[in-house]
Amino acid sequence: MPVFKPDPVQEDAAPTAPALSPLALAGRWVAMAALSAALGGALNAAGLPAAMLLGPMIAAAAMALSGRSVPLPRAAHFAALGVVGCMVGEATPPTVLGDILDHWVVFLIGVGSVVGLAGGLGWLLARAQVLPGTTAVWGAWPGAASAMVILSDAHGADMRLVAVMQYLRVSLVAASAALIARFWVGVPEGVEAAAVDWFPAPDLLGLAVTAAVVTASLAIGRIVRMPSALFLAPMAIAIALNASDLPTPALPPWLLTGAYAVAGWGIGLRFTRPILAHAARALPQLLIGIVALIGLCFCLGVALAAATGEDLLTAVLATSPGGMDSVAIIAASSDVDMPFVMAMQTARFLAVLFLGPWLARLIASWVPRA
Repeated sequence: MPVFKPDPVQEDAAPTAPALSPLALAGRWVAMAALSAALGGALNAAGLPAAMLLGPMIAAAAMALSGRSVPLPRAAHFAALGVVGCMVGEATPPTVLGDILDHWVVFLIGVGSVVGLAGGLGWLLARAQVLPGTTAVWGAWPGAASAMVILSDAHGADMRLVAVMQYLRVSLVAASAALIARFWVGVPEGVEAAAVDWFPAPDLLGLAVTAAVVTASLAIGRIVRMPSALFLAPMAIAIALNASDLPTPALPPWLLTGAYAVAGWGIGLRFTRPILAHAARALPQLLIGIVALIGLCFCLGVALAAATGEDLLTAVLATSPGGMDSVAIIAASSDVDMPFVMAMQTARFLAVLFLGPWLARLIASWVPRA
């Protein structure tokens, strides 16, 4: 059984890559974009939800693992999260908080069960010495992966190992949820997808509102220094605009597709060879643990559907162990109760955000010292 311990220096796991010429960098971008379009188109033709998230995610991971990674500007990734947040806010009615309060028992059980399962996985990984102490717990926490990675570093965990587990889980959750939506729940026979008008007449006012909301979310994220604000802030603003008589964000298909692609790149490009090499010996155990967590959360979703009367896919996505943005994209491309899914995901994320540091220390304290 592999044993991992934090390295003395955690600031940078890999040497700085040599600078690329503008022509070489442009060539890599063209290659990644072409591969993303090909994979996204193939997955879309196969009927998979969120094809334009999964295709670019796989393409970016392939580029990164082949040593041909490209630098994704943080502003572009953050703006993409803002657009996805706007999309979720547009689909979420202003009554979502009231729904949580009205059905607080369901949300308490649903959120508590997933957090408990994730904490149990972290404890098992730490006890088996697959990952050290709080690193195992932070790696297992469901929620926004980028927030968990940054918070883990602030609380003394090895953020590189946390990043491996978080983004591996996000990738497997996104892929499994899309596969479940397509092949297990299925699409009605004989029903053809409606033609998509990729470039409708531009709603200049709505696009201006979208740009303003995304810009505001970037400013809020910089002020509060919380990565989750880049997703939650535009979501909250869009919900508030929906509840008022003010103009709401416009989200044409070309904009959403671009945001999905950038979000997928943001996940895939995290899988660099130095990071994976650092955790290579632990990958079999991590994969087993993550697959087990996904399976248990799926069973929890089945129970939730039976208890609440929600359709199965809605319940499965609601109990899916993150990440919130990729689940939102899959939910938006499927016939589910989007407000219920995002209410459960948001409630769980907030619970982990505020209780995660304390719970990580508590769970780690239960692990016998080697």
